[in-house]
Amino acid sequence: MYGFTLHRVAETTVLLRDFLMKDCNISRKMLTQIKQGGLILVNDEPRTVRYNIQPGERVTVHFPVEQPSETMVHSKRPLKILYEDDYLLAVDKPAGIATIPSRLHPNDTLANAVFGYYEQIGLRSAIHVINRLDRDTSGVVLFAKYAYVHHRFSELQQNGGLTRTYLALVEGPLEPQTINAPIGRAPDSIMERIVTADGQHAVTHILEAKPHGAYTALKIALETGRTHQIRVHLRHLGHPLLGDTMYGGKTALDRHALHSALATFCHPMTGEKLVIEATPPHDFQLEDNKNSLALKGVRDYFQSSSNIYVFDLDATFMTSPMAIMFMMIPVPP
Repeated sequence: MYGFTLHRVAETTVLLRDFLMKDCNISRKMLTQIKQGGLILVNDEPRTVRYNIQPGERVTVHFPVEQPSETMVHSKRPLKILYEDDYLLAVDKPAGIATIPSRLHPNDTLANAVFGYYEQIGLRSAIHVINRLDRDTSGVVLFAKYAYVHHRFSELQQNGGLTRTYLALVEGPLEPQTINAPIGRAPDSIMERIVTADGQHAVTHILEAKPHGAYTALKIALETGRTHQIRVHLRHLGHPLLGDTMYGGKTALDRHALHSALATFCHPMTGEKLVIEATPPHDFQLEDNKNSLALKGVRDYFQSSSNIYVFDLDATFMTSPMAIMFMMIPVPP
């Protein structure tokens, strides 16, 4: 019995090992796992990695069945599924639950709920989280159904091919801008982060800002993905998230006002351009209910939202905001 199966056709004469590693993006570790519990076929015949494949030959790779973590338990918490295919699951995470198990939250997490869902649909696999959200951040979370798919998404992220767009609420006026400020761990704290010269490179783009009385709604895109990045950068500007008590935000909400609204990417397995959207929950609203973000999709809320900004994979990112390059991907109605 095997797990994930990959099909490819060779275009040139090449050593099978090189074809698998370069054309199929299979790592050495994965090749070892396939050798131990999987199978490689060329034109339906078993072959070793030393085989020279010819143009037009069909390569089939059967990966071994993945073993779920022994500590992972199922949860019956219902999931709001935003998108699903043979490789990927996108869910809308509510605020107030952790993304993955930890010492403080060992069982009732989003990952536990996904594990329970896998059991319902008969999928035997480990949990592979593509993007994590803080406990009190709501919105889009992506799960790869197999280790190989997770590996491909990791490559996509490293090349800037996954854009995450957030909605945030802050107090006071704030203009669109780029924050380029390194982030590191705060002294004597396990959780808190600060802007510090010896921290990790971190860049946040405030794409749009809409004032509403004493508050401002922001549309934000991440260029990097550091822990608490948006929260730390907004505090650095003197405008912490509403409800973000760790970083000085006023308690206008029961949780910090940050929502992962959109994930935009080119699917690494199918090549399809996807825009996955999670509508803000009802607690994520302004004082005037008629302006509630929960009553509108993110694309309707901002006037220029007929397009979503996605980083150009060919762009060279520089420190100057004017040097940032974008390509525009139309969002279907």
